[in-house]
Amino acid sequence: MKSIIIYYSFSGNTRKVANLLHTYLQDKGQSELIRLRGLKEPQGFFTQARKALVHAKTEIEETKFDLTEYDLICLGTPVWAFGPAPAVNTYLANCFGLGGKEVILFSTYGSGSGNTRCLNFMQQALSGNKVKGFRRFSVQQFKANNADFVISQIKKIGL
Repeated sequence: MKSIIIYYSFSGNTRKVANLLHTYLQDKGQSELIRLRGLKEPQGFFTQARKALVHAKTEIEETKFDLTEYDLICLGTPVWAFGPAPAVNTYLANCFGLGGKEVILFSTYGSGSGNTRCLNFMQQALSGNKVKGFRRFSVQQFKANNADFVISQIKKIGL
């Protein structure tokens, strides 16, 4: 199985989860890890969250948008103001080659009040791509350092 994990991380929590998922998937085959980076994005969290609230996009560094060569696509984001980070919104709008593929959506969150809404938004954004199926998991920011917990969440979705 050839998989790819594309994620955005601001404080490092989503990066930790993405790295654990990457290690887990490497045991099942080939896995690639790509971190999305915004260009000229504000450094303040609250400015970023305001943009996320309205599902704004931002300019991101050049990255891989064609996902045709992968069997499994994983997309991760922190939950900001009930939605994904602006860099992830940009990626969701531009990626292609998901037809017939399994997609894993994952998030890290603080309070959890917007977590489901964020994952629903991501799934809806990709639903026109003829995705074979979606699986989802989330990790609270305080548990991102707990590798056993993160792996248990990954296993719960049948990976």
